[in-house]
Amino acid sequence: MSNVVVTPSVVESEEHQALRAAVAALGKRYGRDYLARIAREGRHPDELWADAAKLGYLGVNLPEEYGGGGGGIAELSIVLEELGAAGCPLLMMVVSPAICGTVIARFGTEAQKRAWLPGLADGSRTMAFGITEPEAGSNSHRITTTARRDGEDWVLTGRKVFISGVDIADATLIVGRAEDARTGRLKPCLFIVERDTPGFTRSLIEMELQAAEKQWELVLDEVRLPADALVGDEDAGLLQLFAGLNPERVMTAAFAIGMGRYALARAVDYAKTRQVWKEPIGAHQAVAHPLAAAHIELELARLMMQKAAHLYDAGDDMGAGEAANMAKYAAAEACVKAVDQSVHTLGGNGLTREYGLASLITASRVARIAPVSREMILNFVSHQTLGLPKSY
Repeated sequence: MSNVVVTPSVVESEEHQALRAAVAALGKRYGRDYLARIAREGRHPDELWADAAKLGYLGVNLPEEYGGGGGGIAELSIVLEELGAAGCPLLMMVVSPAICGTVIARFGTEAQKRAWLPGLADGSRTMAFGITEPEAGSNSHRITTTARRDGEDWVLTGRKVFISGVDIADATLIVGRAEDARTGRLKPCLFIVERDTPGFTRSLIEMELQAAEKQWELVLDEVRLPADALVGDEDAGLLQLFAGLNPERVMTAAFAIGMGRYALARAVDYAKTRQVWKEPIGAHQAVAHPLAAAHIELELARLMMQKAAHLYDAGDDMGAGEAANMAKYAAAEACVKAVDQSVHTLGGNGLTREYGLASLITASRVARIAPVSREMILNFVSHQTLGLPKSY
C-alpha cells in the first residue's frame, strides 16, 4: 500500500500513533481478500475478531476494572479506521463496544457491568443495538416499541429493522418507550434483551451489500423481561440514548475514513504503475489531482472525527453531538468520493473482483445513509448550530 494515505496525523500522541501502527500490522495480516472471502462463504470474521480481542483492541474504550483498556472512543476509532484502511473493518465494533459497551459502562448497574463489560471487552460476548423501526425512520419520537410494567417485570412489544449482527449477538440493546407515571407521556428506555428470550424473533433482510454482518428485522411479541433488564435510570433514557448515538457517529466516521483510505491506496498504487503512453497514468493531472483532492477530504474528515472523539471522551456531550454529526457527514462524503475516484482511476479494472473495489461502491453509501442520513445532519446543523428555523 502507498505511504501517501496512511501517514498518522501530527496532532496525535505517540501512544495513538503506536496504536495505529500496531492495528495496521494486524489488518495487513488479514486484508480485503479475507473479508471478501468470509462474506462470500456466509461466515463471520471470527478469526480477526479473536485476534483483535486477544490484543486488547476490541475493549480499548471500556473501563480497566471490567477488563477494558481504559481508553475512550478516540482509541476505539483508531482501531476501526486502521482495520478499514487495511480492507478488513469490523462493523460490530461500532455496535458492541462503542454503543452498547459505552451505554452500560456509563449508566448500567454494577451487576450489568460485571455481567457484560468483561465479555464485550475480550470479544467473547457481543451485543447488537435496536433502535430503527419501519415507520419511524429518522424520527425517533415515532418509535412504537413500547415497554409496560407488569408487576416487577417489563413487557416489550414492537418491531425493529436493519439491525446488524443479531444472529451472532448474545443480546440486543433495545430502545423502547415507557409511560411516564407523572406525565403520561412516553419516554425512551433501554433494555437488554438476550438472544433466546421468548417472543423475541428475527428474520433476515436481503441486502445488495456484500458484508459478513447481516441485517435483520426483529419482532418483540409480548417479550417479558425482569426488572434488571432496564439499563440505568428509567428517567434518564434520553441521556443514555445519546450516550450511545454519539459514539456511533464517531465510529461510523472511522469506518468510512478507513474504507476511503483503502480505496485511495489501491488507486494510488495503480496510478504509479499503470502505463499507457510514456509515463504512468499518475503523472497526468487529470488522474493525480482528483486523487489528491480525495486524500485532502479524508484528512479533513479525520480531524473532525478526532475532535468529536476528544469532546466525547472529555465528557462534553453537547459539543460532541455537534462534532460527531459533522464528522460522520464529512467522512461519508469523503469516502464516497474516494471510492468513486478510485474505481474511475482503474477504469475497467475497477469493476473486477481481482482489484476488489467495485463492492465498495455500494458499501461506501452506507455511511451516507446510516445511522442517520446526511439530510438529517444538515437539519441538525442548520437548526442547532446556525439557529435557523426548524424544518421538521
